[in-house]
Amino acid sequence: MKAYTEKILVPKKELKLGGLSDIRQYYHSHLQTILPHSHRPIRFVVTETDAENYHCELDLIVAEEQDSSLLNEVSIFDFRKRTYENSEKFNVILLIPTGIGAEIGGHCGDGNAVARLIAGACDTLITHPNVVNASDINEMTENTLYVEGSIITRLLMGRIGLQRVRSNRLLILMDKHQESFFNDEIINAVSSARVTLGMDCDVFEMENIIESVSRYSVSGRATGEIITLEKLFDVIQKYKGSYDAIGLSTFIKVPDHFHEKYFSSEDMVNPWGGIEAMLTHSIAEIFNIPCAHSPMMTSGEIYDLELGVVDPRKAPETSSTTYLHCVLKGLHRSPRIVGPMEGLGLKDMSCVIIPDGCLGLPTLACIENDIPIIVVKENRNLMKNNLLELPFKKGKFFIVDNYLEAVGVMISLKNGIEPSTVRRPIEHTRIL
Repeated sequence: MKAYTEKILVPKKELKLGGLSDIRQYYHSHLQTILPHSHRPIRFVVTETDAENYHCELDLIVAEEQDSSLLNEVSIFDFRKRTYENSEKFNVILLIPTGIGAEIGGHCGDGNAVARLIAGACDTLITHPNVVNASDINEMTENTLYVEGSIITRLLMGRIGLQRVRSNRLLILMDKHQESFFNDEIINAVSSARVTLGMDCDVFEMENIIESVSRYSVSGRATGEIITLEKLFDVIQKYKGSYDAIGLSTFIKVPDHFHEKYFSSEDMVNPWGGIEAMLTHSIAEIFNIPCAHSPMMTSGEIYDLELGVVDPRKAPETSSTTYLHCVLKGLHRSPRIVGPMEGLGLKDMSCVIIPDGCLGLPTLACIENDIPIIVVKENRNLMKNNLLELPFKKGKFFIVDNYLEAVGVMISLKNGIEPSTVRRPIEHTRIL
């Protein structure tokens, strides 16, 4: 069993991308006929929209016949439309997709300050590991729910709900390192979390049962390939009944020069993030369990690199050995996945905040369910889509310059204030 990325060109004349109904219909009538039954999509991204086509990328799991039972029949394109909004609380989803080179949140947990800002202006913030994972640092607030990215997508698709927990029993799956120092440090990191967070956590050492190779797609997005996934799934299947959440510390192969290049280049997309997303999407989709990943240091030579003073957004990675504490803190109280009518569900989502140009299932879900979406221009990234072309209803789509302005729009929505009424000049009242 493996995971990889495939590019698909979708002609605009065949698909009017106006919501989830359109993409689901297109999938069932076109994509499903192209992809063999053994191929299961776990992520859908529109990387670019031009005059004639949608340039799409699908992250896929491919199963051998003997492993096909692991892939259930539920599609990532299936959804349940919401019938009403619960306005008792103001709950916000903050998304900064992994592997797209986002100016803010595309490095090493450099979305933490943004997440704290937004959390201070809402009742509950729901965000994903890419935003707040900063090696040994994770500064999310008490009202923040740490949720794997594909789980957030399913929440917006109306397929699941989230139930808050007091704590999770956590299992860390780590690769066996040829230098025992690194395995010892992972165990020490878990011990540190146990005595500081008060968490219940065990460690399982694996015999390097999967192979992950990082690559870049045509769009420049970080992707890659993972093979022998079924061996990892066998371990999770064996232990999942005894644990509430799964953390991973595994090797991701990149060229050796990537380590120095990543820290010396301002523009290089984090090459590890794509594989991390593919791993956790796969686990969350198949086992319905909270999960997150930290890459394992590959060698003492890499550990000893003298990097000097680096970009502040990447600095947490230079001061950590295991990159693990952020995962431990996040999964400690990550919410349980429950049925769509339980816990926090689609009906409870008040707005979604995304970087400009990001187009995937969460954006389409907002159109379908009339959830206000706030697009932040300052968070530049590799995605090339003009979201103004999508059929958002009036009052459901806002473009802002930065996250400070996004919070202003949030507070306006929370208090029932049309944002344009606090700006000048103000338009004349419409007469119909």
